Amino acid sequence: MKTGLQQSARLGQELRANPRLYQAMDMLYMPLIDLQQHLKQELLENPFLELVEEGENGEAEGEEGTTEGELDVAAEEPEAPPAAETTDDEAAWEDLLLDGVDEDGARAPRETREYVEPVTIEARDLSDHLRDQVRLLDLSPRDHLLADEFIGNINDEGYLTATLEQILSGINAVIAEAEAAAEDDREAPRFTMPEVERMLRTIQALEPAGVGARTLQECLTLQLHEAGLVDTLAERLIREFFDDLLAHRWVEIGRRIGVAPGEVQAAADAVARLTPKPGLGYATRAADYLTPDLIVERIDGEYLVFVNDGDLPRLRVSRAYQEVARDKRKFDAESKEFISSRLSAAQWLIQAIEQRRQTMLKVMHFIVDRQKEFFEKGIQGLRPLTLREVADAIGMHESTVSRVTHEKYVQTPRGVLPLKFFFSSGLRSSEGDDVSARGIRAAIEKMIAEEDPHAPLTDQAIVERLERDGVQIARRTVAKYRDQLGVLPARLRKRL
Repeated sequence: MKTGLQQSARLGQELRANPRLYQAMDMLYMPLIDLQQHLKQELLENPFLELVEEGENGEAEGEEGTTEGELDVAAEEPEAPPAAETTDDEAAWEDLLLDGVDEDGARAPRETREYVEPVTIEARDLSDHLRDQVRLLDLSPRDHLLADEFIGNINDEGYLTATLEQILSGINAVIAEAEAAAEDDREAPRFTMPEVERMLRTIQALEPAGVGARTLQECLTLQLHEAGLVDTLAERLIREFFDDLLAHRWVEIGRRIGVAPGEVQAAADAVARLTPKPGLGYATRAADYLTPDLIVERIDGEYLVFVNDGDLPRLRVSRAYQEVARDKRKFDAESKEFISSRLSAAQWLIQAIEQRRQTMLKVMHFIVDRQKEFFEKGIQGLRPLTLREVADAIGMHESTVSRVTHEKYVQTPRGVLPLKFFFSSGLRSSEGDDVSARGIRAAIEKMIAEEDPHAPLTDQAIVERLERDGVQIARRTVAKYRDQLGVLPARLRKRL
């Protein structure tokens, strides 16, 4: 076998996506707030784009300034129009357009402008709340150091994530590093386990009740002590019968300790009112700003769809820049190419915005037509719908519909909903109609909310009720939907 380098020629065809196609898909994917920032950035970067100010007749001017003939003026290089008298305004625009171009026609490097994304202000969390309380305690600097080590090992749920041995080792390592950095011969005393255990009790006495616990049992016990429920049946259930408590074995627990099952259940109700994750009440939550991309309103008995683009920057191609760009005698070949590309990009962006708008309207119009019963009757009237059905109906690809519905919200008479809300699988009723899975879950939730707590509905009983309503469904499907709703089985919901 001969080895070495070889050279060969191959002729073939391959598909390459236009970079602008990727940009158009990204724009379709963007929620309204992201699109606003994108257009503002484009307005800064492209000199041929300008903002239509409020009150201007932007549509007429935009249409006159963005025709195909004017789009290609820089590329086709037609004969320059007769020279006219140059006004001061025209000279200013010409200087602005030629800014960054050397005398020999070469473009000088343009200043890069970086867009800064606005950020939310800093919010206080659980550790800040705990440190504020520790500062009010009468502790020595040494104890403050140990308290800070504890707080640093408490997670957002309020649990201590390190063992006492690990905390002891960690704080003593900090002292050793400080001694080495100070280059001092004096040796600071190390912490001991009794000091760590004493500080644990101090931390667990802080608010919220249950903070600093190492297990769920310890967390619930701390909360009972804070409420003054010491040496009660509820505390005994947590301490001695925790597994049985989770399994709702009231009769068995009552038999073992000689208490009526009703009393056991009442004590378990007291435990259920406690907070298993006390730290979440102080967890930092990012400020989520939700702006609907579409609006559905009922007007004269009809549901009308609008695009909520009132806050979007309205862009048009600058006529002043186009007038300057027509005179090709001022530019060399490289500058002409730059002007042509920028002018073409500006025109394309305006068209892409309108295409995005029309695509969203098409998708939402079909959803409203398909889900009219939902708008009239509520979630029980929601019908099954898939992306493929919408794509086939409006003559677009399924991926396009997926991009349109990604993180988009619509304001409706029944609240602000994500577009994905209207899509769900379906079941077949006895009459041959399709029933939405989301509607089935809502029906199951309503049945359980209205059931007799002393005789809760089993999954099979729910199946039989749904069959009476004409919905064919398997018991395992009911169990799956019940789990999705966070509802316990009938045995665990039963009240004595």
